[in-house]
Amino acid sequence: MKITIVYDNETQRKELKPDWGFSCIVDVEGRRILFDTGANGSILLGNMEKIGVNPTSLDEIFISHDHWDHTGALADVLRARGGKIKVYVPASFSSVPGAGEFVKVGPALEIHQNIYSTGELKNIEQSMIVKTEKGLVVLTGCSHPGVGEILKTATRCGKVSALIGGLHGFREFGLLRTLDIVCPTHCTLYKSEIEALFPEKFIQDGVGKVIDW
Repeated sequence: MKITIVYDNETQRKELKPDWGFSCIVDVEGRRILFDTGANGSILLGNMEKIGVNPTSLDEIFISHDHWDHTGALADVLRARGGKIKVYVPASFSSVPGAGEFVKVGPALEIHQNIYSTGELKNIEQSMIVKTEKGLVVLTGCSHPGVGEILKTATRCGKVSALIGGLHGFREFGLLRTLDIVCPTHCTLYKSEIEALFPEKFIQDGVGKVIDW
């Protein structure tokens, strides 16, 4: 699988624009899934264009939670994508005007073979789980339910090897010891502490970062 960060607080390429929010493109199992959308449509679509990703290539959209910095560009993406597209949202989400099939996720759900949702945890957020030969990759928006809760839920599908996404105020650093990689993005408050504790696992985030797994 390949994960390309297209919206983040930092950037790895000067021609790509950083902004408060998060979005990445997940290429796996022959599908291209947009995970969250960031806050601003012009920034997201501009970054995607410079990276070489056409919105029409998106197969599905996965929204972690209903906060503006993760959903603000959704309407713009849907317009740019054209046609109808399936959008997975947590059960508490309001609506998605312009979406083709609007899937509200309550309990844990198998989206496709080897691609899962944790289900909406603590009535606010879902995370994506991708099963690979190297173990599970867990993608988070802001980890509002808590990283421990997310990882515990994900382990029902197997061993978690990678954690990528926003971790908010997460400080239970011992939970990262068994992982192979961690890429804290966006809202993560203790990014430098995670890097210092786990330099061999740590991956620097930023718009334009590509993680092949």
